[in-house]
Amino acid sequence: MTLEKKRLLSMAIAVAVSVAFPAHAAELIQPRQLIVDASLPEAQSKAQILAARRYDTFWNTGEEQLAADALTPDFMDRTLPPGRAQGVQGPLAASKFVRTAIPDLSCEIEQMIVAGDRVVTHLHFHGHFTGRFKQAQGKGEVIDFIATDIYRVANGRIAENWHLEDNLALLQQLGQIAK
Repeated sequence: MTLEKKRLLSMAIAVAVSVAFPAHAAELIQPRQLIVDASLPEAQSKAQILAARRYDTFWNTGEEQLAADALTPDFMDRTLPPGRAQGVQGPLAASKFVRTAIPDLSCEIEQMIVAGDRVVTHLHFHGHFTGRFKQAQGKGEVIDFIATDIYRVANGRIAENWHLEDNLALLQQLGQIAK
């Protein structure tokens, strides 16, 4: 594919994405720091940023439509935890599970890096343990942990994800592991 065809395809994807979901864009969480490879066509970088912001906002709100809009139908979690379903259903179930323990869970995008077909997001999660986790009932404990995700974006949607969460801090805050 020639460079000109790639640019036209990127522009078409960005236009289709922005026309299909204009209302959500204003409500999506913004990265505190955004670093974009200047060699990327603008339409491509905008489409990738929009997909990442949708998915990260899903983690901030639990709104399932955002995940459906952000992920390809054949989405692959490349660091799939044991017991989690592959595909779009995996993150949906994970969000519900975590929100059972931390109903007010929210996250911020500390930084987002866009290069090639990848977007890296550094997320900061916080909330209060007021629900149940396994056999433990929360008493309002503060929850504060980080995660880093690497997304491969194809045609304006996340096709693959590699992620690493600070599960040690989370489990300590949930009272599952001694500090």
